Amino acid sequence: MIAESPTLIEQPITAISPLSMRQPAATTRLRNEHETEVLRFLTERPLHNAVMTGLIRDNGLESKFNRGTFYGCRDGADALVGVALIGHGVFIDARCDDALQEFARLAQEFPRVHLLMGEQEVVERFWKFYAPNGQSKRRLCREVLLQLSEPPARPDDPANLRLAHLWDLSRVVPVHATMAFEESGVNPLLVDPVGFRQRCRRRIEERRTWVLVEHDKLIFKADVISDSPEVVYLEGICVHPEYRRQRYGSKCLAQLTRSLLGHTRSVSVLVNEERRPAQEFFKQLGFVSRGLYDTIFLQTETALL
Repeated sequence: MIAESPTLIEQPITAISPLSMRQPAATTRLRNEHETEVLRFLTERPLHNAVMTGLIRDNGLESKFNRGTFYGCRDGADALVGVALIGHGVFIDARCDDALQEFARLAQEFPRVHLLMGEQEVVERFWKFYAPNGQSKRRLCREVLLQLSEPPARPDDPANLRLAHLWDLSRVVPVHATMAFEESGVNPLLVDPVGFRQRCRRRIEERRTWVLVEHDKLIFKADVISDSPEVVYLEGICVHPEYRRQRYGSKCLAQLTRSLLGHTRSVSVLVNEERRPAQEFFKQLGFVSRGLYDTIFLQTETALL
């Protein structure tokens, strides 16, 4: 997706430390009392840890809404060298290969992991440890991480974008389900209809879903997945097919990001590598490429979303 090498603005994944080489890494389940320490670790690289940081800020380290368990990997000095969420999905920030290997071993014990998601290089290294005894790969999606730090220009005729209400749920659910199916190849309304609707409803109740509805049609939708002072991560951005190339998307996204940048330093999105027009759309609003991400969808007996 990116013609040139992206310029990263955060600390790179560091090499294995001499201390952790002398003494094996130890991995334990994280509890709520570790929250301050874990957030401090994750916010050293806020752009790449937006999902985990958002879940912890919203739910704490121990919550069913995280759809998994948080683990920490420590070196011989008891310092964190890795944090991972393992459950429905696997998300990792590992500062050494010891931590990646530990998290891969743990993930192999979860037979119904739906996806692995992270920086391309991290996912590739993790996969080497995970693949021999883990679930098989079903689909690989490569995406570009884009970041916006300055508000886009204000359009002459702003959109009537608003937070979704519960009466919008019937409009939001099928659109979100279609997007999930196009990305993962699994229709959540077939495999987990009740849970999927509940998650869509909860996002609306938490004032995280933004919509533009006109003529009884959902014209634009965007979901705030993670909201922190460092970065807001957006997903589920879509424009109704009949209203594309009519500036609805640019007006809505400009309005939304201007509002979000009033309380956060940046806004980020992931865009599929093959969707060049979508990448150009975001770049025209001021988004900048920050790296490549891989999402590996795994083979399970029953794929749940």
